[in-house]
Amino acid sequence: MARIAAIGEVMVELAPHPSTDASDKDIMALGFAGDTFNTAIYMARTGIQTEYVTLLGDDPYSEKIFDLAKAENVGTSMMETMAGRLPGMYVIRNSPDGEREFYYWRKEARARELFAAKAHTENLINQLKECDYVYLSGITLAIISDHSRLVLLRFIKEYRAQGGTFCFDINYRPRLWDNDQTMAQYVMAEFMEHTDIALLTLDDEAMLWGDGSIDATIERYKNNGIKELVLKRGAEEVVAYVNGEKLRVPVSKVDGVVDTTGAGDSFNAGYLSARAQGFSYEDAARHGIHVASIVIRNRGAIVKKASFNGMYNGLN
Repeated sequence: MARIAAIGEVMVELAPHPSTDASDKDIMALGFAGDTFNTAIYMARTGIQTEYVTLLGDDPYSEKIFDLAKAENVGTSMMETMAGRLPGMYVIRNSPDGEREFYYWRKEARARELFAAKAHTENLINQLKECDYVYLSGITLAIISDHSRLVLLRFIKEYRAQGGTFCFDINYRPRLWDNDQTMAQYVMAEFMEHTDIALLTLDDEAMLWGDGSIDATIERYKNNGIKELVLKRGAEEVVAYVNGEKLRVPVSKVDGVVDTTGAGDSFNAGYLSARAQGFSYEDAARHGIHVASIVIRNRGAIVKKASFNGMYNGLN
């Protein structure tokens, strides 16, 4: 069976929770999430052997993150801890107009030190070389140092030369780049030059590059050597550019949508799981759409396993 490693950050999540208390105190529900971590969990749920790569502290919340990964059958051998350190945290706030606002505390998070220390990096790279696929996102790149990006890029070049498949989602968040769009463009373009499977969102491409169309995005990347370029467009059809051909896969209307958090992450999980198991591009896109349709009918980026299992009909 193919083995895939996802690299990134897991954060402590505090989200509003309905309260029966008559006081005006805010009641918050504790959870854990992170874009590549969400994807790793859904990949594991869909049957692919999945590892997660991150750095954490030795606190009770880091321990809970380990426990969650293990409960989801996500491999933890590449998740390391350090005494006296903590994971990042974010709080979700519901604004008066019903939109969700996010507030982050992540500058001291140890995940920012991925690929920084020599001993840790050498050990990690040796383990990653044993995986068939490596997946990360622009958020992973945004939180690590310039030096760490260079180390990671050097590894990806070697990894691909040895037959590994590198998968990348730009997942552009301006605030993580200190609103330095030029730097974000430079880094993202560098990694896209060495990407096999690109899982992009048209909204991100528009925000980062000013793209006004699917064709503009395809034109920018079509000579990069990317084997599969997949464009997610919310409720509109998924467009894939493969072997010079544009493929379109419709997205069926989903009733009962309550929360689109994690929709892109879960699509990536479904798509990569299907491709790793030998399914066609079109079937992989359909599978990604199916997994995302389950997630958006439930609250939270990582929906309860019982809810997921009750709606997931697998690959066929």
